[in-house]
Amino acid sequence: MIPQVQSEPRIDVPVREEPSHAEMVWIAGGTFRMGSERHYPEEAPVHHVTVAPFRIDRTAVTNSQFRQFVEATGYITVAEQAPDPKDYPGALPHMLKPGSLVFTPAQHPVDLRDWRQWWKFEFGANWRRPYGRGKSNSGLDDHPVVHVALQDAEAYAVRAGKALPTEAEWEYAARGGLDGAEFA
Repeated sequence: MIPQVQSEPRIDVPVREEPSHAEMVWIAGGTFRMGSERHYPEEAPVHHVTVAPFRIDRTAVTNSQFRQFVEATGYITVAEQAPDPKDYPGALPHMLKPGSLVFTPAQHPVDLRDWRQWWKFEFGANWRRPYGRGKSNSGLDDHPVVHVALQDAEAYAVRAGKALPTEAEWEYAARGGLDGAEFA
């Protein structure tokens, strides 16, 4: 049960129709209770948020879509770039190679407070090789692209003539109109 939150003044957001984009959904906007008191501390407290009307993609960006962006622009993701030694003073030189964290399910019970129990840094892991070196994303064209940093996602969005949703917009859309529901 979500605790009662003191009512805040409602802000009416005018609804206007926008041109249709086949790959996007029009969200009329509105006010909702954002956050949770039950899961992660950083989600609390539940509070009222109003979002203006916006469009959001129907699905996550796929490997195929991201590949088209990379081929058209020559873009190199953060995970594909060797870390700059200036950003990591004292780092061992053999550790300053491109890579990313890969989800590796544990085969036994683990301490759930320690993310290192199921995330492993893999040299060579990036959007082209989601499981690390020698393992391509072949056959995963329609799967969501992974191993992209915020700046990679922003570059993709700019090229597509779009913008990333705010946290509030994403949560509002993900709730699917179920204000206050624990899960959509």
